[in-house]
Amino acid sequence: MHEIVFLLVALTGIGLLGYLVTILTPHVFHNIGLVMLLAGLVEGIPTGFWYHVVLRRILIQRGSLPPKWWIHPTRHHGQLTLEEHRRIRLWFVLGGIGYAIAVTGGLAAIVGLLIERL
Repeated sequence: MHEIVFLLVALTGIGLLGYLVTILTPHVFHNIGLVMLLAGLVEGIPTGFWYHVVLRRILIQRGSLPPKWWIHPTRHHGQLTLEEHRRIRLWFVLGGIGYAIAVTGGLAAIVGLLIERL
């Protein structure tokens, strides 16, 4: 069921992107993309960093900080108690939202620049 929702969201996003390209000039489109990229980085980097700091503190308290834990930190979420999970959830979600905004903005900027060259 989730896969169908993701597919529909992706197709809607692609269609909306195609529609916006016809309405906005490519210059405006890539400027909007750059602003989104910058906003996503400004929001996502500090919150993502703080998520890693809080998760590291939790794992150190438990005495189980494996080497290179930061490469794939979500695999350690299953080991957390509800209270510990509550402590990292906000930072995890905010960092993910910032990442999604930055990637979307970067893609929009690339599309705007490519269309401008055509």
